[in-house]
Amino acid sequence: MKLVVGLGNPGAEYENTRHNTGRIMVGLVENKVEDKLKIKFITPDNFMNNSGKAVAPLVKTKKDLENLVVIYDDIDLPLGKIKISYNRSSGGHNGLGSVIKALKSEEFLRIRVGISPATPKGVVKKPKGEKAVLNFLLGEYKKSELDTIKKLSKTVAEAVETIFTEGKEKAMSLYN
Repeated sequence: MKLVVGLGNPGAEYENTRHNTGRIMVGLVENKVEDKLKIKFITPDNFMNNSGKAVAPLVKTKKDLENLVVIYDDIDLPLGKIKISYNRSSGGHNGLGSVIKALKSEEFLRIRVGISPATPKGVVKKPKGEKAVLNFLLGEYKKSELDTIKKLSKTVAEAVETIFTEGKEKAMSLYN
């Protein structure tokens, strides 16, 4: 089974927050990817830090692990940019850390979606300090930022299709 998981928090109060970018993106991408690829899209019903509990029962074999893509927010990337990575640490992202711990492996693909403002030269301007970071992550997107995410969903859909039709290396070379 090909599986794409969008990390985030359930509930209306989190719906348009930056930390829900994975869930938002899966909702947008699901309708853009060809049905013939037979991809299952899920958004866990548990909170971000327990995402692994929802993913682990769906990933039983090495083949399942190879067919897993996790989409989530990345505060280290500028809004409107994505980065596909494989077999890396959580980078401090608790939701991804939960998935890694539950699967007992880092050997799966991730699509990191940038959420931070950036200078015109592309330098990320992220908040400083734990409280400021938390407020930023749980803060709602402005309409213009949400529009950027919606536009980016076309690229993410293409990346997902490329991953499952031509492989991760091709996707990484095209979209990173």
